[in-house]
Amino acid sequence: MSSTVAIPATEARRRLGALPLTLLLVAGLAGTALFAGARFGLVLALGLGFGLVLEGLRFGFAGPWRAMIERRDPGGILAQLLSIALVAAVALPLLATYPDELIGAQGRIGWAMIGGAFVFGAAMQIVLGCGSGTLVNAGSGNAVALVALPLFCVGSLLGSIHLNWWTELGALPPIVLSGGAGLGLTLAALAAVAVLVVALAAPGTRRIQRHHLLAAVLLAGLAIGNLVVAGQPWGVVYGLGLWAAKGAVALGADLSGSGFWAAPINAATLKGSILTDYTSLTNIGMILGAAWIASHRAGSLDQPAPRLPLRGWVAAALSGLVLGYSSRLAFGCNVGALYSGIATGSLHGWVWFAAAFAGSALGLRLRPWAGMEGKR
Repeated sequence: MSSTVAIPATEARRRLGALPLTLLLVAGLAGTALFAGARFGLVLALGLGFGLVLEGLRFGFAGPWRAMIERRDPGGILAQLLSIALVAAVALPLLATYPDELIGAQGRIGWAMIGGAFVFGAAMQIVLGCGSGTLVNAGSGNAVALVALPLFCVGSLLGSIHLNWWTELGALPPIVLSGGAGLGLTLAALAAVAVLVVALAAPGTRRIQRHHLLAAVLLAGLAIGNLVVAGQPWGVVYGLGLWAAKGAVALGADLSGSGFWAAPINAATLKGSILTDYTSLTNIGMILGAAWIASHRAGSLDQPAPRLPLRGWVAAALSGLVLGYSSRLAFGCNVGALYSGIATGSLHGWVWFAAAFAGSALGLRLRPWAGMEGKR
């Protein structure tokens, strides 16, 4: 006689509840590939992969920085550095070999960029989410992220409109470490930072957890795939600003007077479909991938809203706005500036790293004052 294993009722309901989302993901991938093209469908699939890894393996940027600042636990930052190094080892030779087909994540170092990175670092610790973290947290049903994300988009749009004014305060041309020498310098700098954080670590914390190690490798593979398929590095901020820009235009706004949106490539993207914008596709994929993981994890999608005072919700909303605005001035967030910037040789990624980390230390001190948690 054959035997069967009974599935608990709660598990069965969870699987059944996840079925519509699974079907939506399949339909979305197929529809994008059919109507926009196979390359765009593949980029959406890569975005889903980012979301699955970030949410499924609990990997991020804001959390590990908080762990290092408050507990001197370097594991998460070491995983980030490892992942960047893996991407750099492949991306920099590819960029040197195919300069006409691939572009790096370049940014201009200037007062606005440094200040934007510092402010971004502070704001991301208030809501405990950077650009990718806000997308993933929103996808998993986090109420704070759901408040912050729409305002992140609006802030990114406002930052793009004001970007030229800010950069005129003073900014250097993009400085890029390229070729074999650039790769050597990048890997040496990553190793030096790793040695520094290990030296500052508390006893017994000087290792990368297995799930973070796996996430670092998987993210590197996805980021390299994104560079090869899309011809550009993994990014977040541009897509969020584009969503707000399209919404503003739909409501009757005229963005032709904006230097940013009047640029030919941005004007064309603004007129085109979201399904043909690579950054939008990976952003959408991250949200849906995180939602899929959350739908299979008990209580994730229906998690109750945190009990925050009114000033906490106001802080979440304002932080979202600040995240969008400051990241546009800083030429990216933890993904576009730090991760992809350093991995493709842009010196602004290193400056961003230092400024945003300093801002994070301030942001953690502001969290209790902002009503996001009790005093420590």
